[in-house]
Amino acid sequence: MKKTKYLHIALIILGIIFVTIPVFHNNLWFDESYTVGIVKNSFIDIWRIGGNDVHPILYYWILHIIYLIFGTNIYAYRIMSVIPLAILGLLGYTHIRKDFGEKEGILFSFFTFFLPINCIYAGELRMYTWAMLFVTLMSIYAYRIYKNSSTKNWIIFAIFSLASAYTHYYALVTAGVVNLILFIYILKQAIKQKHYTKQLKCFTISAIVQIILYIPWITCFLAQTSHVSKGFWITGPSLELFKQIFIFQFVGNLDAKFISDIVALIFGGIMLAYVIYTAIKSKEKRAGNWAITIYILVMLTALIISMKMPILYARYFLVLTGLFVFFISFFMAKGKSKIIPILICITTLVIAGIVNANVIKMNYLEANTQPLEYIKQDFKDGDIIVWGNEGSGFTLAMQLGNNMPTYFYDESYWNQEAAYEAFGKNMTTIKTLEPLDDYKGRIWIINSETYAIYDQFVQRYGENIELIKQKMFEIDYHAYKYSVTLLDKRG
Repeated sequence: MKKTKYLHIALIILGIIFVTIPVFHNNLWFDESYTVGIVKNSFIDIWRIGGNDVHPILYYWILHIIYLIFGTNIYAYRIMSVIPLAILGLLGYTHIRKDFGEKEGILFSFFTFFLPINCIYAGELRMYTWAMLFVTLMSIYAYRIYKNSSTKNWIIFAIFSLASAYTHYYALVTAGVVNLILFIYILKQAIKQKHYTKQLKCFTISAIVQIILYIPWITCFLAQTSHVSKGFWITGPSLELFKQIFIFQFVGNLDAKFISDIVALIFGGIMLAYVIYTAIKSKEKRAGNWAITIYILVMLTALIISMKMPILYARYFLVLTGLFVFFISFFMAKGKSKIIPILICITTLVIAGIVNANVIKMNYLEANTQPLEYIKQDFKDGDIIVWGNEGSGFTLAMQLGNNMPTYFYDESYWNQEAAYEAFGKNMTTIKTLEPLDDYKGRIWIINSETYAIYDQFVQRYGENIELIKQKMFEIDYHAYKYSVTLLDKRG
């Protein structure tokens, strides 16, 4: 028994080390640059600006506390994404092992750290690992309420249900599904007993408190819903999308592919087939069914909503990965075969090792810093930056700091001025080059894979433009491309 506990603790330590190795870098992709920008604002401004984006703001508030302590420190921000994953893995020892058994607990910790998807997203400057933790804790305590309706369990459940709702909208949907299932169960018990039970009273109090505390965000929620309905970058449901969601949940392939789709399909298919087989054969199903039922209901909800406005997207299912891991762990532990789970775990380790090695390579290549260094070596006080509707300009601006005047040339009319206040008070959104007609001085133009904006400068200002230097870059980090131009505008 003690040896098993020590093995479990050792697994958690090794798992934390494993997912932490790739995170010590300063590269950014667009969504991460938004995070870096918005967390510099006050709590009130984060609420106001974030209300014009497409996600709730609890994660940004958490990182704002880190900003107040360490300033803009991307290393610290990334560690704050590892911490919830570390806690999630620790739940295998503190909660899953205690509630369901040692084998279930060890497998939960193992897959939390070594399911390849978590290797990739452990250090992302986004809210997903926090949402994953909050949703899992909410679900654990909902199940504990089913087993033991104590005041402590209700308080913890309500806290993490509300935290989920304030972290990501898939987590909000999950909180709604979990609360609804819990209500139906408790109501049935009350009807059976023919009186207003203590459980029903506790649920009523919990629901009222959650609703009251979420009301302040409702206006922002409705504004964001309106924004999404008017045009969003997510495409509608398709077979390709469902294939992408399946592959993503196992190996994290999305913007970048760290392992082939064929290998991912085979790996995920075999694992899921075995888990489903053991689920069918298992006599004890309730907890595992609880987890996968929540997962499926959230997916169905997202699918139904997507028929009207597209919100079904692979990365958003990261929010539910803790439940997915529990489903796999719970039923794999129930299987009678000893060899198959061992082979699956070994295969998982091998694929996770390959994926993590590729992530490490992607994150730490020196070439990733070349666009930033190219600017820094010639950057002077008084220079301004202009970038277009590609993510490249935002990422470099946030790495340079946002104290210099910057211009977002929104020629595609994204109309995101309110949300893009996150990038600082010195950023001005322009729809044409006309606001720069009277500017004299040096201008850095940053775009993706073309010099199209520079060509527009030449066409508009002709001989008043002197090209100082320009260069194209292609980096491994999220396969970003940069075109960097430095020119002098004399009039």
